[in-house]
Amino acid sequence: MPALFDPFTLKDVTLRNRIMVSPMCQYSAEDGRINDWHFAHLAGLARGGAGLVVAEAAAVSPEGRITPADAGIWTDEQAGLWAKAAGLIAAGGAVPGIQIAHAGRKANANRPWEGDDHIPLEDPRAWETLAPSALAQGGGLWRTPREMILADIARVQADFVAAAARARDAGFRWLELHFAHGYLAQSFFSRHANRRTDQYGGDFENRIRFALETVRAVREVWPANLPLTARLGLIEFAAGDDLDESLEYVRRLKAEGLDLADVSIGFTAPDAAIPWGPGFLAPLSGRVRTEAAIPTATSWYISEPQQAEAIVASGQADLVALGRPLLEDPHWPYRAARELGIDKAAWTTLPAPYAHWLDRYRPARDPVAQPADVAA
Repeated sequence: MPALFDPFTLKDVTLRNRIMVSPMCQYSAEDGRINDWHFAHLAGLARGGAGLVVAEAAAVSPEGRITPADAGIWTDEQAGLWAKAAGLIAAGGAVPGIQIAHAGRKANANRPWEGDDHIPLEDPRAWETLAPSALAQGGGLWRTPREMILADIARVQADFVAAAARARDAGFRWLELHFAHGYLAQSFFSRHANRRTDQYGGDFENRIRFALETVRAVREVWPANLPLTARLGLIEFAAGDDLDESLEYVRRLKAEGLDLADVSIGFTAPDAAIPWGPGFLAPLSGRVRTEAAIPTATSWYISEPQQAEAIVASGQADLVALGRPLLEDPHWPYRAARELGIDKAAWTTLPAPYAHWLDRYRPARDPVAQPADVAA
Protein backbone atom coordinates (compact mmCIF):
# COMPACT_ATOMS: atom_id res chain seq x y z
CA MET A 1 0.00 0.00 0.00
CA PRO A 2 1.47 3.41 -0.92
CA ALA A 3 2.22 5.60 2.11
CA LEU A 4 -0.36 8.14 0.92
CA PHE A 5 -3.08 5.54 1.48
CA ASP A 6 -1.94 4.24 4.83
CA PRO A 7 -4.50 5.04 7.54
CA PHE A 8 -3.45 7.73 10.00
CA THR A 9 -4.51 7.69 13.63
CA LEU A 10 -4.30 10.71 15.91
CA LYS A 11 -5.90 10.41 19.34
CA ASP A 12 -9.16 8.47 18.80
CA VAL A 13 -9.54 9.57 15.19
CA THR A 14 -8.41 7.42 12.26
CA LEU A 15 -8.27 8.83 8.74
CA ARG A 16 -8.66 6.39 5.86
CA ASN A 17 -5.68 7.96 4.08
CA ARG A 18 -3.23 10.87 4.35
CA ILE A 19 -5.16 13.25 2.10
CA MET A 20 -6.59 16.32 3.85
CA VAL A 21 -8.93 18.83 2.24
CA SER A 22 -7.59 22.26 3.11
CA PRO A 23 -10.08 24.74 4.53
CA MET A 24 -11.12 26.93 1.61
CA CYS A 25 -13.22 30.03 2.27
CA GLN A 26 -16.25 30.18 -0.01
CA TYR A 27 -17.25 33.76 0.85
CA SER A 28 -20.86 32.70 0.40
CA ALA A 29 -22.44 32.90 3.86
CA GLU A 30 -25.03 35.37 5.11
CA ASP A 31 -24.51 36.81 8.58
CA GLY A 32 -22.12 33.93 9.20
CA ARG A 33 -24.71 31.28 8.30
CA ILE A 34 -23.67 28.59 5.83
CA ASN A 35 -26.18 27.31 3.28
CA ASP A 36 -26.85 24.81 0.50
CA TRP A 37 -23.73 25.88 -1.36
CA HIS A 38 -21.55 24.84 1.55
CA PHE A 39 -23.44 21.59 2.11
CA ALA A 40 -22.98 20.50 -1.52
CA HIS A 41 -19.35 21.67 -1.57
CA LEU A 42 -18.32 19.80 1.57
CA ALA A 43 -20.34 16.67 0.85
CA GLY A 44 -18.82 16.43 -2.62
CA LEU A 45 -15.29 16.71 -1.27
CA ALA A 46 -15.99 14.00 1.30
CA ARG A 47 -17.39 11.66 -1.37
CA GLY A 48 -14.26 12.26 -3.41
CA GLY A 49 -12.19 10.07 -1.12
CA ALA A 50 -10.09 12.31 1.12
CA GLY A 51 -9.48 11.07 4.64
CA LEU A 52 -10.12 14.44 6.28
CA VAL A 53 -12.28 17.37 5.19
CA VAL A 54 -11.56 20.59 7.09
CA ALA A 55 -14.34 23.10 6.61
CA GLU A 56 -13.44 26.69 5.84
CA ALA A 57 -12.38 29.24 8.43
CA ALA A 58 -15.38 29.94 10.63
CA ALA A 59 -15.07 33.28 12.39
CA VAL A 60 -15.23 33.17 16.17
CA SER A 61 -16.86 36.61 16.28
CA PRO A 62 -18.48 39.01 13.80
CA GLU A 63 -15.42 41.30 13.66
CA GLY A 64 -13.20 38.25 13.06
CA ARG A 65 -14.57 37.64 9.56
CA ILE A 66 -12.32 38.26 6.57
CA THR A 67 -15.31 39.50 4.58
CA PRO A 68 -18.98 40.13 5.41
CA ALA A 69 -19.74 36.91 3.46
CA ASP A 70 -17.56 34.69 5.67
CA ALA A 71 -18.89 31.73 7.60
CA GLY A 72 -19.14 32.06 11.37
CA ILE A 73 -19.55 29.95 14.46
CA TRP A 74 -20.29 32.61 17.07
CA THR A 75 -23.99 31.70 17.48
CA ASP A 76 -25.88 28.51 18.22
CA GLU A 77 -27.90 29.00 15.03
CA GLN A 78 -24.70 28.95 12.97
CA ALA A 79 -23.50 25.89 14.87
CA GLY A 80 -26.73 24.07 14.03
CA LEU A 81 -26.03 24.54 10.32
CA TRP A 82 -22.46 23.34 10.84
CA ALA A 83 -23.88 20.19 12.47
CA LYS A 84 -25.58 19.35 9.18
CA ALA A 85 -22.31 19.93 7.33
CA ALA A 86 -20.39 17.69 9.73
CA GLY A 87 -22.95 14.95 9.21
CA LEU A 88 -22.68 15.20 5.43
CA ILE A 89 -18.88 14.96 5.59
CA ALA A 90 -19.06 11.89 7.81
CA ALA A 91 -21.68 10.29 5.52
CA GLY A 92 -19.22 10.72 2.64
CA GLY A 93 -16.64 8.64 4.49
CA ALA A 94 -14.31 11.42 5.65
CA VAL A 95 -13.56 12.71 9.13
CA PRO A 96 -15.29 16.08 9.62
CA GLY A 97 -12.98 18.90 10.68
CA ILE A 98 -13.37 22.64 10.97
CA GLN A 99 -11.00 25.60 11.15
CA ILE A 100 -11.89 28.46 13.49
CA ALA A 101 -10.34 31.87 13.06
CA HIS A 102 -10.13 35.58 13.76
CA ALA A 103 -8.86 37.64 10.84
CA GLY A 104 -7.47 40.49 12.95
CA ARG A 105 -6.24 43.41 10.88
CA LYS A 106 -7.11 41.62 7.61
CA ALA A 107 -10.81 41.54 8.50
CA ASN A 108 -13.62 43.52 6.86
CA ALA A 109 -12.45 43.18 3.27
CA ASN A 110 -14.38 42.82 0.06
CA ARG A 111 -14.59 39.32 -1.35
CA PRO A 112 -11.55 38.38 -3.48
CA TRP A 113 -13.45 38.70 -6.75
CA GLU A 114 -14.78 42.09 -5.65
CA GLY A 115 -11.40 43.71 -4.97
CA ASP A 116 -10.01 41.98 -1.85
CA ASP A 117 -9.49 45.44 -0.31
CA HIS A 118 -10.79 46.93 2.92
CA ILE A 119 -14.35 48.19 3.00
CA PRO A 120 -14.41 51.93 3.78
CA LEU A 121 -15.62 52.76 7.27
CA GLU A 122 -18.45 54.86 5.90
CA ASP A 123 -19.88 51.75 4.18
CA PRO A 124 -22.73 50.26 6.28
CA ARG A 125 -21.07 46.83 5.94
CA ALA A 126 -17.89 48.07 7.67
CA TRP A 127 -16.68 47.43 11.20
CA GLU A 128 -13.65 48.34 13.28
CA THR A 129 -10.72 45.97 12.86
CA LEU A 130 -8.51 44.80 15.74
CA ALA A 131 -4.85 43.81 15.95
CA PRO A 132 -1.99 43.58 18.45
CA SER A 133 -0.69 46.93 17.20
CA ALA A 134 -2.05 49.84 15.20
CA LEU A 135 -0.18 48.78 12.05
CA ALA A 136 -1.84 48.19 8.71
CA GLN A 137 -1.23 44.92 6.89
CA GLY A 138 0.43 46.73 4.01
CA GLY A 139 0.15 46.59 0.26
CA GLY A 140 -2.26 49.52 0.17
CA LEU A 141 -5.33 47.30 0.59
CA TRP A 142 -5.92 47.43 4.34
CA ARG A 143 -6.55 50.24 6.76
CA THR A 144 -4.94 50.74 10.17
CA PRO A 145 -6.57 48.62 12.90
CA ARG A 146 -7.21 49.57 16.49
CA GLU A 147 -4.63 48.25 18.96
CA MET A 148 -6.27 45.72 21.25
CA ILE A 149 -6.47 46.45 24.95
CA LEU A 150 -6.21 43.59 27.45
CA ALA A 151 -9.99 43.31 27.67
CA ASP A 152 -10.15 42.79 23.88
CA ILE A 153 -7.56 40.01 24.10
CA ALA A 154 -9.46 38.22 26.85
CA ARG A 155 -12.73 38.53 24.96
CA VAL A 156 -11.31 37.12 21.72
CA GLN A 157 -9.74 34.20 23.58
CA ALA A 158 -13.13 33.51 25.15
CA ASP A 159 -14.63 33.65 21.64
CA PHE A 160 -12.21 30.94 20.50
CA VAL A 161 -13.23 28.78 23.45
CA ALA A 162 -16.94 29.25 22.76
CA ALA A 163 -16.42 28.48 19.06
CA ALA A 164 -14.48 25.31 19.90
CA ALA A 165 -17.29 24.16 22.17
CA ARG A 166 -19.86 24.78 19.43
CA ALA A 167 -17.70 22.86 16.93
CA ARG A 168 -17.50 19.98 19.39
CA ASP A 169 -21.26 19.93 19.91
CA ALA A 170 -21.86 20.15 16.15
CA GLY A 171 -20.09 16.81 15.67
CA PHE A 172 -16.71 17.84 14.34
CA ARG A 173 -13.93 15.44 15.29
CA TRP A 174 -10.94 17.52 14.23
CA LEU A 175 -10.32 21.16 15.15
CA GLU A 176 -7.84 23.48 13.48
CA LEU A 177 -7.02 26.92 14.90
CA HIS A 178 -6.00 29.40 12.22
CA PHE A 179 -2.76 30.89 13.58
CA ALA A 180 -1.20 31.81 10.21
CA HIS A 181 -1.54 33.96 7.09
CA GLY A 182 -1.41 37.37 8.73
CA TYR A 183 -4.55 36.85 10.81
CA LEU A 184 -4.82 37.71 14.48
CA ALA A 185 -2.72 35.03 16.18
CA GLN A 186 -0.04 35.32 13.50
CA SER A 187 0.09 39.06 14.09
CA PHE A 188 0.83 38.51 17.76
CA PHE A 189 3.67 36.09 16.92
CA SER A 190 5.17 38.23 14.16
CA ARG A 191 7.91 40.79 14.78
CA HIS A 192 6.62 42.58 11.70
CA ALA A 193 3.11 43.10 13.10
CA ASN A 194 3.52 43.19 16.87
CA ARG A 195 5.03 46.36 18.38
CA ARG A 196 3.42 46.06 21.81
CA THR A 197 5.40 46.82 24.95
CA ASP A 198 3.23 44.90 27.43
CA GLN A 199 3.09 41.17 28.22
CA TYR A 200 1.81 40.39 24.71
CA GLY A 201 4.62 42.02 22.75
CA GLY A 202 8.36 42.41 22.49
CA ASP A 203 10.39 39.28 23.20
CA PHE A 204 9.61 35.75 22.12
CA GLU A 205 7.91 34.76 25.37
CA ASN A 206 5.50 37.66 25.11
CA ARG A 207 4.77 37.29 21.40
CA ILE A 208 3.73 33.64 21.80
CA ARG A 209 1.61 34.32 24.89
CA PHE A 210 -1.65 34.91 22.98
CA ALA A 211 -1.34 31.61 21.10
CA LEU A 212 -0.28 29.58 24.12
CA GLU A 213 -3.08 30.93 26.29
CA THR A 214 -5.63 30.35 23.54
CA VAL A 215 -4.57 26.74 22.94
CA ARG A 216 -4.56 26.10 26.68
CA ALA A 217 -8.07 27.50 27.04
CA VAL A 218 -9.45 25.68 23.98
CA ARG A 219 -7.93 22.42 25.18
CA GLU A 220 -10.12 22.70 28.28
CA VAL A 221 -13.33 22.43 26.22
CA TRP A 222 -12.15 20.40 23.24
CA PRO A 223 -12.33 16.66 24.03
CA ALA A 224 -9.02 15.14 25.12
CA ASN A 225 -9.54 12.20 22.77
CA LEU A 226 -9.95 14.36 19.65
CA PRO A 227 -7.16 16.11 17.69
CA LEU A 228 -6.50 19.78 18.38
CA THR A 229 -4.39 21.21 15.56
CA ALA A 230 -3.30 24.60 14.25
CA ARG A 231 -2.25 26.09 10.96
CA LEU A 232 0.94 27.94 11.87
CA GLY A 233 2.82 30.64 9.99
CA LEU A 234 6.35 29.48 10.82
CA ILE A 235 8.27 31.30 8.09
CA GLU A 236 7.95 34.61 6.26
CA PHE A 237 10.73 34.19 3.70
CA ALA A 238 11.96 37.62 4.78
CA ALA A 239 14.67 39.27 6.80
CA GLY A 240 14.37 38.33 10.44
CA ASP A 241 13.17 34.77 9.93
CA ASP A 242 14.22 32.65 12.90
CA LEU A 243 13.39 28.99 12.36
CA ASP A 244 14.86 27.99 15.70
CA GLU A 245 12.37 30.34 17.32
CA SER A 246 9.55 28.90 15.21
CA LEU A 247 10.49 25.37 16.22
CA GLU A 248 10.45 26.34 19.88
CA TYR A 249 7.05 27.96 19.32
CA VAL A 250 5.71 24.62 18.07
CA ARG A 251 7.25 22.76 21.01
CA ARG A 252 5.58 25.15 23.42
CA LEU A 253 2.22 24.77 21.67
CA LYS A 254 2.60 21.00 21.85
CA ALA A 255 3.20 21.27 25.60
CA GLU A 256 -0.14 23.11 25.87
CA GLY A 257 -1.99 20.31 24.09
CA LEU A 258 -1.49 20.83 20.35
CA ASP A 259 -1.58 17.50 18.52
CA LEU A 260 -0.54 18.43 14.96
CA ALA A 261 1.10 21.41 13.23
CA ASP A 262 -0.22 22.41 9.81
CA VAL A 263 2.92 24.13 8.53
CA SER A 264 2.37 27.33 6.56
CA ILE A 265 3.52 30.91 5.94
CA GLY A 266 3.23 34.06 8.03
CA PHE A 267 2.24 36.60 5.35
CA THR A 268 3.03 39.57 7.61
CA ALA A 269 6.42 40.69 6.21
CA PRO A 270 6.29 43.42 3.57
CA ASP A 271 9.65 42.33 2.11
CA ALA A 272 8.82 38.64 1.80
CA ALA A 273 10.28 36.83 -1.20
CA ILE A 274 8.32 33.58 -1.16
CA PRO A 275 9.92 30.90 -3.38
CA TRP A 276 6.68 29.58 -4.82
CA GLY A 277 7.17 26.13 -6.27
CA PRO A 278 6.01 22.51 -6.03
CA GLY A 279 5.84 21.38 -2.41
CA PHE A 280 8.16 24.17 -1.28
CA LEU A 281 7.07 23.94 2.37
CA ALA A 282 7.61 20.18 2.64
CA PRO A 283 11.23 20.43 3.86
CA LEU A 284 10.19 22.80 6.66
CA SER A 285 7.33 20.48 7.56
CA GLY A 286 9.80 17.62 7.80
CA ARG A 287 12.04 19.63 10.06
CA VAL A 288 9.13 20.56 12.34
CA ARG A 289 8.00 16.94 12.44
CA THR A 290 11.46 15.75 13.50
CA GLU A 291 12.75 18.57 15.71
CA ALA A 292 9.49 19.43 17.46
CA ALA A 293 8.44 15.76 17.60
CA ILE A 294 4.89 16.45 16.44
CA PRO A 295 2.84 15.19 13.48
CA THR A 296 2.60 17.67 10.62
CA ALA A 297 0.57 18.53 7.57
CA THR A 298 1.88 20.52 4.65
CA SER A 299 0.29 22.22 1.66
CA TRP A 300 0.98 24.70 -1.17
CA TYR A 301 1.59 23.53 -4.73
CA ILE A 302 1.07 19.84 -4.12
CA SER A 303 -0.92 18.58 -7.07
CA GLU A 304 0.39 15.25 -8.38
CA PRO A 305 -0.05 11.84 -6.73
CA GLN A 306 3.62 10.86 -6.96
CA GLN A 307 4.59 14.18 -5.37
CA ALA A 308 2.17 13.70 -2.49
CA GLU A 309 3.32 10.10 -2.04
CA ALA A 310 6.97 11.17 -1.87
CA ILE A 311 6.24 13.77 0.82
CA VAL A 312 4.50 11.26 3.07
CA ALA A 313 6.83 8.33 2.33
CA SER A 314 9.94 10.42 3.06
CA GLY A 315 8.60 11.55 6.44
CA GLN A 316 8.25 15.22 5.51
CA ALA A 317 4.59 15.23 6.59
CA ASP A 318 1.94 12.92 7.96
CA LEU A 319 -0.78 14.57 5.87
CA VAL A 320 -0.82 16.46 2.59
CA ALA A 321 -3.40 19.25 2.48
CA LEU A 322 -4.87 19.92 -0.95
CA GLY A 323 -7.10 22.76 -2.06
CA ARG A 324 -7.17 23.73 -5.72
CA PRO A 325 -6.47 20.20 -7.04
CA LEU A 326 -9.59 18.96 -5.24
CA LEU A 327 -11.72 21.76 -6.67
CA GLU A 328 -10.48 20.85 -10.15
CA ASP A 329 -11.10 17.16 -9.48
CA PRO A 330 -13.02 16.22 -6.30
CA HIS A 331 -12.13 12.58 -7.05
CA TRP A 332 -8.40 13.29 -7.04
CA PRO A 333 -7.88 10.62 -4.32
CA TYR A 334 -9.33 7.97 -6.65
CA ARG A 335 -7.05 9.08 -9.47
CA ALA A 336 -4.11 9.07 -7.08
CA ALA A 337 -4.92 5.55 -5.92
CA ARG A 338 -5.02 4.32 -9.51
CA GLU A 339 -1.79 6.07 -10.49
CA LEU A 340 -0.04 4.64 -7.44
CA GLY A 341 -1.06 1.14 -8.45
CA ILE A 342 -3.71 0.28 -5.89
CA ASP A 343 -5.88 -2.66 -6.91
CA LYS A 344 -9.59 -1.85 -6.77
CA ALA A 345 -8.77 1.85 -6.36
CA ALA A 346 -12.41 2.89 -6.41
CA TRP A 347 -13.29 0.65 -3.48
CA THR A 348 -10.30 2.08 -1.60
CA THR A 349 -11.42 5.67 -1.97
CA LEU A 350 -15.05 6.08 -3.03
CA PRO A 351 -18.50 5.30 -1.61
CA ALA A 352 -20.04 2.05 -2.84
CA PRO A 353 -22.52 3.66 -5.30
CA TYR A 354 -19.57 5.20 -7.20
CA ALA A 355 -17.09 2.35 -6.72
CA HIS A 356 -19.60 -0.18 -8.05
CA TRP A 357 -19.83 1.57 -11.39
CA LEU A 358 -16.17 2.44 -11.72
CA ASP A 359 -14.71 -0.97 -10.92
CA ARG A 360 -17.44 -3.37 -12.08
CA TYR A 361 -18.21 -1.77 -15.43
CA ARG A 362 -14.79 -0.61 -16.53
CA PRO A 363 -14.28 -0.59 -20.34
CA ALA A 364 -12.44 -3.60 -21.73
CA ARG A 365 -9.58 -1.40 -22.94
CA ASP A 366 -8.87 -0.40 -19.36
CA PRO A 367 -5.87 -2.26 -17.90
CA VAL A 368 -7.97 -3.35 -14.91
CA ALA A 369 -9.75 -6.58 -15.86
CA GLN A 370 -13.55 -6.67 -15.98
CA PRO A 371 -15.55 -9.16 -13.96
CA ALA A 372 -16.14 -12.34 -15.97
CA ASP A 373 -19.90 -11.97 -16.00
CA VAL A 374 -19.65 -8.49 -17.51
CA ALA A 375 -16.99 -9.43 -20.05
CA ALA A 376 -19.17 -12.34 -21.20
